Amino acid sequence: MRIILTIVLTFFISVSLFSQDYRFGKVSKEELEETVNPIDSSAVAAYLYKNRKTHFQYFQADGFKVITEVHERIKIYSQEGFNYATKQIGLYQSGGVKEEISSLKAYTYYLENGKVEEVKLDKDNIFETELSSYWVQQKFTMPNIKIGCVIEFRYRIDSPFISNIDEFVFQADIPIKKLEAEFEAPEYFVYKSNFKGYFPVRPITEKRRGNIIYYQKSRGEGRNPGGTTFQSEKVDFEKNVTIFDLSNIPALKEEPFVNNINNYRSAVKYELSYVKYPNRPINYYSTSWEDVVKNIYESSSFGGELGKSGYYEQDIDALIGSVSDPLKRAYLIFDFVKSRMKWNEYYGYYTDKGVKKAYKEQIGNVAEINLMLTSMLRHAGLRAYPVLVSTRSHGVPLFPTREGYNYLVSCVRFPEGDMLLDATNKYAVPNVLPIKALNWQGRMISEHGGSTLINLYPKEKSKNNIFMMAQLHEDGNLEGGYRSMKTNHRALSFREGYIGTNLDDYLEKLENKYNGMEISDYQVKNDLDLAKPVTESYKFVKESQADIIGDKIYFSPMFFLRNTENPFKLEKRDYPVDFVYPSVTNYKIFIAIPEGYAVESVPEPGAFVMPDNLGVFKYNISSKGNKLQLAVESHISESVITPAYYQALKAYFSQLVEKQGEQIVLSKI
Repeated sequence: MRIILTIVLTFFISVSLFSQDYRFGKVSKEELEETVNPIDSSAVAAYLYKNRKTHFQYFQADGFKVITEVHERIKIYSQEGFNYATKQIGLYQSGGVKEEISSLKAYTYYLENGKVEEVKLDKDNIFETELSSYWVQQKFTMPNIKIGCVIEFRYRIDSPFISNIDEFVFQADIPIKKLEAEFEAPEYFVYKSNFKGYFPVRPITEKRRGNIIYYQKSRGEGRNPGGTTFQSEKVDFEKNVTIFDLSNIPALKEEPFVNNINNYRSAVKYELSYVKYPNRPINYYSTSWEDVVKNIYESSSFGGELGKSGYYEQDIDALIGSVSDPLKRAYLIFDFVKSRMKWNEYYGYYTDKGVKKAYKEQIGNVAEINLMLTSMLRHAGLRAYPVLVSTRSHGVPLFPTREGYNYLVSCVRFPEGDMLLDATNKYAVPNVLPIKALNWQGRMISEHGGSTLINLYPKEKSKNNIFMMAQLHEDGNLEGGYRSMKTNHRALSFREGYIGTNLDDYLEKLENKYNGMEISDYQVKNDLDLAKPVTESYKFVKESQADIIGDKIYFSPMFFLRNTENPFKLEKRDYPVDFVYPSVTNYKIFIAIPEGYAVESVPEPGAFVMPDNLGVFKYNISSKGNKLQLAVESHISESVITPAYYQALKAYFSQLVEKQGEQIVLSKI
């Protein structure tokens, strides 16, 4: 009987699975009634179906184009999932040609009195924005979004760029119930597949037949000179096909201290290796980083612009004419470019309007500003080189493609070491690149187009020295003065968040950060003097900073400054922990206890380290009369800590949180 029941249940489950209709518009009542995702009960939304097919189509006038057809169906489970009702589609353009989107259809489905209703996306709610000279974004938000609804859309992209195949992504931030994908390329185009991520993907490959029909038009001759005839020719060829069929894909969830979660998302990138048409020589594309760099360097929008110097020579000669020290020359030129040029916030390693026009107009993209800087440094007799960078949001360039990099900085080589510079940021100093550029390694390009890798992460620790004088009152309230001194990236981050903001708004955010603290006499020094640490000071009042039980008072001497939870909660982590830059935080806290109380007990001094000194924590407290003095040091010695150290790191932070939470006990005299 049990065997029969098992067979029957298996049959009905199979029927249920196979009866799922993924055709566009066939959203079922069962899908709309679903309230919790069966794969992940915490999911705010889920892909019920993701389908993508990328193939090639021949056009008589243009030749082969890449055609990508997308169909997605998404279930919204909660209000937090409403973000998935907005779709952003990037379209590439270059050299007067661009990708085109067409056949867009989109609907929102919901239940009304037990009946499936639908609302169509209005064309007036589709918006196009130019992100840069190379990218246009088409964006739409689905109508009538509510908890429980299902959204569905499909569209087609025609692209003339056969070397630029968008990455096939197999894992999302939300679960995927069913994913089907297909890549089909004619035998003339040979692609290399580059896989990444931890979710296992097993492709299926097969061959298919295809053909091209050429049409030729010719005018008549002889007795019928005005006549026109048409001829056609059919060419057969083979197509290489890769198929992906996946089910129940778990969400890839964001974790603390990840440079870019997309680096670890399961996906495949197809890179064009070469093109081989019948009876023609092979045309090789970028198959190594040397080829990629050579193509970039030889472009008139890169190497050609780097070689120009006449437009600035008079200004730079006047600036450094009396200065012979190479280091001082580098500082002067760097400050000159930062003060003169404004970044238009366009990324890329190619110039747009060119360095000469950008210099004249005093505004340009990142390539124009930093190629200009590099050229000026070379003019001053320094060994300066442009460095290709992939920003943190762009991801780590794992494979050699021209799309691997999207940013540019400059490097000056001194006998004492390299100096990295980015003149797009007004508050950056030498070897303190903007955080967006701190992404593993850059690729430094030499005078002849060769390249070497260079570490972008800083070696020097960023410091935050905190001094606090505090008076603890008998009712548990705390008042006192706070002062901090920040250097390097800590200072850069502070300046970026502070300078140019409304002070009232800034103080409101600061008070909210510490849960209702009252701040007065707020001051900042050296905010514009980049050569000095930036200092911040204020007076404060903070309520309920101690527990009063009977005639005793209990409190943590770090008060509102302590860490209250371990950010590392996973049992196992497969990808690195990225702290962005090495750092040290020093606390010196002086506490006056209430009159009529004496110190009964204080935490023991303590110190612990991670393996290889990756993290160091020191804690020491002393008391004398009604005064307490606490000294705490917390070091992170590397920007990136590999997964091999994750368990040690997790244990280290657990100890740190526990130690910072230990309490002082005061007794009434």
